[in-house]
Amino acid sequence: MLLPAAPVRFRNGDSEYRYRPDSELLYLTGWDAPECIALLRGFADEDRFVLFVPERNPERELWTGPRRDPEEVRAVFGADKVLGRRDFSEKAPGLLAGGEGIHYRLGACEACDRVVRDTLRNGRRERARHGVGPCAVVDPGEVLDSMRRRKCPAEIARMREAARISVAAFRAVLGSVREGMGEWEVEAALEAGFRSRGANGPAFATIVAAGVNACTLHYSANSARICADDLVLVDAGAEFDFYAADITRTVPASGRLAGVRREVYEVVLDAHRAAVAASVPGGTLEGVHGAAARRMAEGLVAAGILEGTVDEVLDERSHRRFFPHRTSHWLGLDTHDAGPYHDRGGPAKLEPGMVFTVEPGLYFPPGSSPGRPRLEGTGIRLEDDVLVTPEGAEVLTAALPLDPDALREPAGR
Repeated sequence: MLLPAAPVRFRNGDSEYRYRPDSELLYLTGWDAPECIALLRGFADEDRFVLFVPERNPERELWTGPRRDPEEVRAVFGADKVLGRRDFSEKAPGLLAGGEGIHYRLGACEACDRVVRDTLRNGRRERARHGVGPCAVVDPGEVLDSMRRRKCPAEIARMREAARISVAAFRAVLGSVREGMGEWEVEAALEAGFRSRGANGPAFATIVAAGVNACTLHYSANSARICADDLVLVDAGAEFDFYAADITRTVPASGRLAGVRREVYEVVLDAHRAAVAASVPGGTLEGVHGAAARRMAEGLVAAGILEGTVDEVLDERSHRRFFPHRTSHWLGLDTHDAGPYHDRGGPAKLEPGMVFTVEPGLYFPPGSSPGRPRLEGTGIRLEDDVLVTPEGAEVLTAALPLDPDALREPAGR
């Protein structure tokens, strides 16, 4: 397996974004800096884990910070062999030659692409002569995705802290959401709350969507002012030690949620509770979504928003006009974390150690609800992070209330 570091990315000119390591390389090795390549040799008796790392360069380190020397890298990361990054093109083909396949994502790294092509070309010749040599390129996700889907205790500890930080920041900010604030002010306060409590920063682009903006699922401009009658949807999460939290709450700018919007909020809340109840070992994310969708259909029919029986609504999928997305995604090093949702036998079974979101939502863009003007331009989503345990499910973000009235009072750090 070849795993190159993520490249340094530029915002513009020579202005760099803050570096975010490649999740697969980080997961297997702990390496969190640029210019490294990890080579794993499962077939070998020695040098099974080789790291190619950037060489020391005092002039460059003046600008980018000190680099570790090879002995330090070997001690910290447990590599069997540490070589300079400039040696990769010469040394890697020989180290890869004894394998049958190479787990690598083509296009991830120009130097790796060249080495993989050369190794496969040489492998074809060696197989003809000696019966051994690489003959295939395989996606590393074939090995890693299922591993990453189930978290170990150390990963869960990081995710608990990401959740704790996120909850505390949300509690400190949501109570101050008022008419006249800019969406950007809420964003800034949340992200400052993440950093001040020890997070790397936000795990993804924070969404603060007031009024009709909440009907755009991945709204990111955060550029509008909050009006008195708006519901404000806030979707954000802290990243702690590279592990993500992901929370959504919807609060009224006026401090009061009433009438049909309260009724719809309760439908989303019921769907959220049903989804969490379905998050048990042996269940599936299909089952979690099915439980949420049924509650959505029941609520929409009861409110007179959809016609027909609940089963008819589900069969015809008419609820998807207002609930267009799935209820859950895996959560971990990435906000939408690696891991198949379906295995060969069907939907993946939930096991202790799996972490995912539960996030039902209802959205009523302009023109979607004739005769119900109070609903049009409204989006409501409620999201928490769920850990499957041997006993059932633990909501890692449960300390943040779901009742919008309870969110009006900040709760300190």
